[in-house]
Amino acid sequence: TEEEFIGQNIRMIMPKHVASRHDSYVARYLQTGIKKMMGTQREVTAQRKDGSTFPCVLGLSQCKNSGLICGFIRNLSSEKEAESKYFEKQTQLYSKEIQLKQKNSETKEIMNALVKNQSMVMGILDASFHSLFVIDENCIIQMVNKKSCEDFGWTKEEFLGENINMIMPPDVAANHDQYMKNYLSTGVKKMIGTQREVTARRKDGSTFPCVLGLSETRNFGLYCGFIRDLTAEKKAASEMRAKTNELVRNESIVLGILNASSNALFVIDESCIIQMVNSKSCEVFGWTEEEFLGKNINMIMPANVAVHHDEYMKNYLNTGIKKMIGTQREVTACRKDGSSFPCLLDLSEAKGSGLICGFIRDLTNQKASEAALIENNRSLEENQNVMSGILDAAFHALFVINDKCIIQMVNEKACEVFGWKKEEFIGRNVNMIMPPEIAAHHDQYMKQYIETGIKKMMGTQREVTAQRKDGTTFPCSLGISEPGQSGLFCGFIRDLTQEKARESEIIAKQVAAEKLSTELRENQGIIMGILDAAFHALFVIDENCIIQMVNKKSCEVFGWTKEEFVGSNINIIMPAYVAEKHDQ
Repeated sequence: TEEEFIGQNIRMIMPKHVASRHDSYVARYLQTGIKKMMGTQREVTAQRKDGSTFPCVLGLSQCKNSGLICGFIRNLSSEKEAESKYFEKQTQLYSKEIQLKQKNSETKEIMNALVKNQSMVMGILDASFHSLFVIDENCIIQMVNKKSCEDFGWTKEEFLGENINMIMPPDVAANHDQYMKNYLSTGVKKMIGTQREVTARRKDGSTFPCVLGLSETRNFGLYCGFIRDLTAEKKAASEMRAKTNELVRNESIVLGILNASSNALFVIDESCIIQMVNSKSCEVFGWTEEEFLGKNINMIMPANVAVHHDEYMKNYLNTGIKKMIGTQREVTACRKDGSSFPCLLDLSEAKGSGLICGFIRDLTNQKASEAALIENNRSLEENQNVMSGILDAAFHALFVINDKCIIQMVNEKACEVFGWKKEEFIGRNVNMIMPPEIAAHHDQYMKQYIETGIKKMMGTQREVTAQRKDGTTFPCSLGISEPGQSGLFCGFIRDLTQEKARESEIIAKQVAAEKLSTELRENQGIIMGILDAAFHALFVIDENCIIQMVNKKSCEVFGWTKEEFVGSNINIIMPAYVAEKHDQ
């Protein structure tokens, strides 16, 4: 726990053989000033409380003028495990190759069956009431039915071999191939297996609303889309709505909007009698709707204001002079239980109705947040020097923003990664480091979280795209947290560029290895015939000195069989005094 850490020597997290010498390392650095670990990253071994150890990357830096040294530790267990799995996969390639050949045989049988039944299938599909499109992984149309030609205006010959984006509006078509690439790369299904209302485009350029249902044909790399034209349904629905009683419809909509409002609503007449309230009014003040209706509005006011309120109304009706009408003012309101709270009152007059509407927004939380922010700012100022040193020593970019998305603090790593200076960051909206398509919506995401409290990104880490000052983008891992009740939000950003490159390199090597394995096995008969005909013994070993292949001459010369050779160390054919040193 934090309490167990604070005040203890840092060697508590080191293996014994390192811990016994660590204090002397620090003393030598302080005496000589020679930096061996400081300012670098190095792979070391760390030890947990339970005595277990794990590989990690340690980065050390010194906080200027504070006498403190900061160490950031990144656990490498997952990366080491991934490397181990990669090598394990190589040994499984042969068995996977056999499985692949079996699958290919099964696929051929299925394709033969499909060819036999093609006439029947096409007859069924052409009888469908909805348009059908079958595309491959490159979005190229492989099959359509008659309904597709009727709905869109192209012939089958014009469809086949073309990109499916020909039936999409330009703004959708421009991005569709990328959507397919994203799915093939990640396997994350957004549209597959669902139905969604979209807009389609005909040959003549006109568009129409439709329902799109997508499914994936397993093992064939094909995708089927059924499209149902909604034009007639939309028209019928529109006509039905037009026939509905306008007054009833409007009343229902208005009441729904008012009850969904985040602010309390009161509608009173000229005698200050309550005619209407919404659900929020009952929630905020504690009375039921039945207890409100027919009562004087002064029931929600402090006594010193309530006694004069009816007189204020009379003065307005007599003179027409608006003092509160059409304005917003901070006042105090009272609940049913007698408690009071600060609120913002917004009054307006419903023209021609003799009614006055008042919206009341509870400011309790806002006032508490403001007070907490003031206190937090005071504390931040007192600790600024130490905090700045620690944060600037971090490996990852740090951004601290308020609930308006305005940047309050950054560290040196943020400036290094993104290219702006601290002065350019502070006071700007954090969407300055986002691509335009994300930046346009970010403030709304924050507003929704503040209003609902529903955490989607808070407390998690997610892979996103960030944008530098020069306009270039890069992949990164974003972790967001909310420190207490400060009204601030902290985001750590870790650049994933190198990790992505490493992943791509591993995948490329794996593909190359699989290709090489296939080629070698296809030519194995020829190669082994040539090798077995050689006059000399042949041995093929791996980096661990384990025999992978021998020819007939090897068996003749040394006396072991192929089965006895393969999997054994090559030092079995060496004299003892050579064999014991060969692995080294």
